[in-house]
Amino acid sequence: MKIGFIGLGNMAGAMLGGLVKKGFSPADLYGYDVATALADKRKEELGMQICASNKEVVENAEYLVLAVKPQFLAPVLEEIKPALKATTVIISIVAGKSIAWITELLGEVKVVRCMPNTAALVGEAITAMTPSKTVTEEELAKAKEIIESFGRASVVAEHLMDAVVGVSGSAPAYVFMFIEAMADAAVLEGMPRAQAYEFAAQAVYGSAKLMLDTGKHPGELKDMVCSPAGTTIAAVRTMEDKGLRSAVMEGVIAAAEKNKQL
Repeated sequence: MKIGFIGLGNMAGAMLGGLVKKGFSPADLYGYDVATALADKRKEELGMQICASNKEVVENAEYLVLAVKPQFLAPVLEEIKPALKATTVIISIVAGKSIAWITELLGEVKVVRCMPNTAALVGEAITAMTPSKTVTEEELAKAKEIIESFGRASVVAEHLMDAVVGVSGSAPAYVFMFIEAMADAAVLEGMPRAQAYEFAAQAVYGSAKLMLDTGKHPGELKDMVCSPAGTTIAAVRTMEDKGLRSAVMEGVIAAAEKNKQL
């Protein structure tokens, strides 16, 4: 499978690194970026093929990953349109750009719209995927294999992409705020800052893994920690009183609403 990348920034770098770790040959990975220093860096790191233009990437790729900023996507699509083959499957990770928006510029091409998050940088992303009607089951399965090189992937209806942005795309920022707040409280209680961050971050990581590995409802897992008249239920009561759930819900909704405006 020959895979091309237009744009070689952080997210593309995470995907490429994941693909190489999964056993994809660097000889089958093609890319171009206007920043030549970045392209040279990817070649040195991964041994991938660096092309002289976006068109050259398209000419070599069976699966084409669009990894540019939203404001640059229209001119890129105009540039590559003559080089696209009917069999090319486009994987777009460009925020806010729908399948309809892309096909309006390119015609009835095969598109899989994706929304990963920055946890891709450590191989732990969760990515939503929506295929166009022209994508076959086999092509979607191969696209999913590419996306799962840097984490988990799940197929969703396209109208849920705004919700995906709120609940996962923007979520690392919320989690980092939560970790920072817990660490601040630990520092107030006398713990050294570096140690406080380690405890808070590992607590979040371990809790998330426990839920994913067991498949248990988060409420059930919360109840398991809340002993009668104990410390945890006292903390839960205080957080409920301060509006933790409502604040989180409002933040997720705000991110989703903003994505609709892009």
